[in-house]
Amino acid sequence: MTERKRVLVVGLGNMGMSHALAYTRIHGFEVVGVCERRVAQRVLPPELANVRTFADFDTALSELRPEIVSINTQVDTHAPFAIKAMKAGAHVFVEKPVAETVADALEVVDTARTTNRKLLVGYILRHHPSWIKFIDLARGVGSPYVFRMNLNQQSSGPEWAAHKRLMKSMSPIVDCGVHYVDVWCQITKAKPLRVHALGARLSDEIAPGMYNYGHFQVSFDDGSVGWYEAGWGPMMSETAFFIKDVIGPNGSVSIAMTETMDGVESSGIDQHTKTNRIRVHHADLDTSGAFKRCDDLVDTSDEPGHDDLCEWEQRYLLNAIDNDVDLSEHMEDCVKSLRIVLAADQSVRTGQIVAIES
Repeated sequence: MTERKRVLVVGLGNMGMSHALAYTRIHGFEVVGVCERRVAQRVLPPELANVRTFADFDTALSELRPEIVSINTQVDTHAPFAIKAMKAGAHVFVEKPVAETVADALEVVDTARTTNRKLLVGYILRHHPSWIKFIDLARGVGSPYVFRMNLNQQSSGPEWAAHKRLMKSMSPIVDCGVHYVDVWCQITKAKPLRVHALGARLSDEIAPGMYNYGHFQVSFDDGSVGWYEAGWGPMMSETAFFIKDVIGPNGSVSIAMTETMDGVESSGIDQHTKTNRIRVHHADLDTSGAFKRCDDLVDTSDEPGHDDLCEWEQRYLLNAIDNDVDLSEHMEDCVKSLRIVLAADQSVRTGQIVAIES
């Protein structure tokens, strides 16, 4: 029987706790430690009651010498923690984005290559069967593509507090945008050329110099274009908060959330991944000019929840380690999507169209 791989989980917020509990449900892992600055005040669930606790990452890494480090902390620690972990011999799971800057992201990827360690970035949609289906169907509409996507979240109470914490280091178009730009990059392998973005500061409660609403447009060298929008806060509208369209010469593919919206709130964490059903529209016309075919509706209502997806991510990591799966393309894509959303953030702050360097 294969020996369980020893895991150190760093960061126990919403994502960190979900991943920590996911490891406990997978036979190939053993959580041997958790690390958080205020871990002394944390009441751990029964599944983690007997693991060692640390308030300092360096101490946890040196004392435990884990085989896997799961990094679910604030983004400014992602790159340094990942690099230290891999240099110490551990494989790494790190929540998105992989770093605050493209230079740091490239250093993380280079470290994974030079240390021959597996690096998996938390792009949860890559493991979602409905999104995998959506991407496959979207490729069928042909290029150039038009991407139209958003995720606005009307938040209050704990959700608004969490958004304000996130905005101490990044804007909504960076934090959420990397997920959906990554989807674009899986559909088209074209090179992104330039980004134009606008943002608005709609609350005095957020960090100075930060904006809680933004949207951007991207052009690609195959003629494709993309639009993404994200906003957080108590002022955001619940109308059309979730748009996921891909349009091409042969038709369009859309996640049809708007037809099953009753009771759905934009602040819910499952709204990052939920699909309900996919509408496929065919553009071909008959000799009279009418559509040859009706739209196809693909039912995806029986889909995994957020915690299930976290578990699937970690099972993917375990398989990548055990079977030496090449994650090179995954790592390159995580840098590519980060490059685009950081260019968007730069465009908001400078008021200029930003060219994307190779």
